[in-house]
Amino acid sequence: MPQTKMFRLGYGIALILLIILLASKVNFIFTPIAVMITTLFTPIILAGVLYYLMRPLVNFLAKYIPRSLSIIMIYLIGIGFIVSMIFIAGPPLQRQVSSLVENTPTYAVIVKEELTKLSTNEYVSRFQNNENFSLDDLSGKLTENINRFATAIGNNILKLVSAVTGVILLAVLIPFIVFYMLKDGEKLPDQILKLVPGQHKDEGRKVLGDMDEALSSYIQGQILVSVFVGVFILIGYLIIGLDYPLILALVSMLTNVIPFVGPFIGLLPAVIVGFIDSPLTALWVVIVVLIVQQLESNFISPQVMGKKLDIHPLTIILLLMVAGSLAGVAGLLLAVPTYAVSKVVVLHTYRFINLRKNGDILRP
Repeated sequence: MPQTKMFRLGYGIALILLIILLASKVNFIFTPIAVMITTLFTPIILAGVLYYLMRPLVNFLAKYIPRSLSIIMIYLIGIGFIVSMIFIAGPPLQRQVSSLVENTPTYAVIVKEELTKLSTNEYVSRFQNNENFSLDDLSGKLTENINRFATAIGNNILKLVSAVTGVILLAVLIPFIVFYMLKDGEKLPDQILKLVPGQHKDEGRKVLGDMDEALSSYIQGQILVSVFVGVFILIGYLIIGLDYPLILALVSMLTNVIPFVGPFIGLLPAVIVGFIDSPLTALWVVIVVLIVQQLESNFISPQVMGKKLDIHPLTIILLLMVAGSLAGVAGLLLAVPTYAVSKVVVLHTYRFINLRKNGDILRP
């Protein structure tokens, strides 16, 4: 039997695939595990994000007061902030949402009429004739999809209630998860290192430290940058007098969490709302977003996130394309941090192998 590295690698891959095949034949064992993972996935991810956001504050306060008390104090401050925002931003947000829902059918008709007018333009007509493209078809599909979306909301009230119940359950459970993560999270690396042989503990500690730094840099930086984008886009929309500025700014803030493509996703609904008012308003919307994105990319992101992740923009784009196709929105959100952590593990593994080859690390 050949003993070359390539053949040993092939044997290893074949053995892994065989194990996966056999595991798929015993669903009664692995189905409960899969259900457990899918159930815990969302709360653990959300709790992890909150953990990295709150940890610097907890570590700072823990220098002066007990750690548990510092966590409770931050919770109280957070609750006060949320209640204040509800009283301040809640009424205008509720009015804007109600108005948008009521006017959606009217807006669909307006968009269709504007696209029909645009189709009479000489250059647009020439493009339609040459490219087998019709704005009438586009407007018809747009109206159909908007109406279908409105109908789907009415036909899925039970699913909506179930989703709201799930959100409420998460809102109750996540604070407890985050509390214990903040209280005992610093002990986790030591628990993991107990599984590592003694002569490799220093290397293992460095791997865990770099993984932690990569995740904290990305999560804290991305959230802070998104908040900046949301606030300044809201100011810009208020200046140009765009309808529903609070809703559209929130959309921009939430979608900005997705690297590169997020700002364009958040721009689309604002352009549509601006176009309904006038093409000039839509142009102003684009200008506002471009100004904010330039400020964010040239001044805010370098200061907040730095270059700790060291990921090339082209790599991020390719990651988002693949992750979006495989896992949708969840893939877009998790692609970059997952890659950052995987990169740390691979680089340290490669370094560890080289050290062992050179005899710098004793073999067990």
